[in-house]
Amino acid sequence: MKIRRPAVSGMFYAGTAGELQEQIEWCYRHELGPGTIPQVNSIGLRRLVAMVVPHAGYYYSGPVAAHAYKELAEDGIFDTAVILGPNHTGYGGPVSVWAEGSWSTPLGDVEVDKKLAQRLLGDVIRVDETAHVHEHSIEVQLPWLQYLYGKVRIVPVVMLAQDLETARRVGKSIAQAGGNLIVIASSDLTHYEPHSVAMEKDSSVIEAIIALDEEELYLRCERLRCTMCGYGPVAAAMVASKDMKGDKASLLKYATSGDTSGDFSRVVGYGSIVIKR
Repeated sequence: MKIRRPAVSGMFYAGTAGELQEQIEWCYRHELGPGTIPQVNSIGLRRLVAMVVPHAGYYYSGPVAAHAYKELAEDGIFDTAVILGPNHTGYGGPVSVWAEGSWSTPLGDVEVDKKLAQRLLGDVIRVDETAHVHEHSIEVQLPWLQYLYGKVRIVPVVMLAQDLETARRVGKSIAQAGGNLIVIASSDLTHYEPHSVAMEKDSSVIEAIIALDEEELYLRCERLRCTMCGYGPVAAAMVASKDMKGDKASLLKYATSGDTSGDFSRVVGYGSIVIKR
């Protein structure tokens, strides 16, 4: 069985199981976090279709990410998480899926949903493991899922091509695949600008996401020269959500790295956003 080994364990998040569990709990209890550790609602209504979650080091973005995962836990049980991330490394094809085997973290192994991955193939999504080997945007989401659910199944997809047409085709492919899914779009927002500038730009981008208007998202990113790294995965999640009857989006939490580090001169913006039926 193919096993994808961790690339950023001990860097973006703690490198041992005990320390990682403590770190996740710290994120939940942090003053910027939701304040409490959630319990999974096994009889939830499953209204949550998709989430936008940051992927920086847990010290910086973890308290913001915790809001989305608390909402997920309270929503009920899904079968598979389709996790979309930007390709920061440049390796691999335009849109790449790791289609079988498992991904390893300090909390254990996460199974890839081979049948669902196969259903996504045939349009722009291709099997390409090289795109995933060094990429962090999907990996950092896995311990959150493992902490809540223990065993979980995923389909990891990274996007090197993030143009609007590609994002729409990825989103359509996910929606057509069917099943009891949660779509997780992994993205940070503005990179390395003053706190006030980041807040202004990110507010405009978040407004377009909440309106579920992927074309407006691209227009604003271009007009503002926004450095959001995962606009393609976010747009794909928006398209998939609308096809899966998701029609209500809301911002749970926004903060920047300055809010945790105290350095507001060059920050990265983080937002947790959910889309529901």
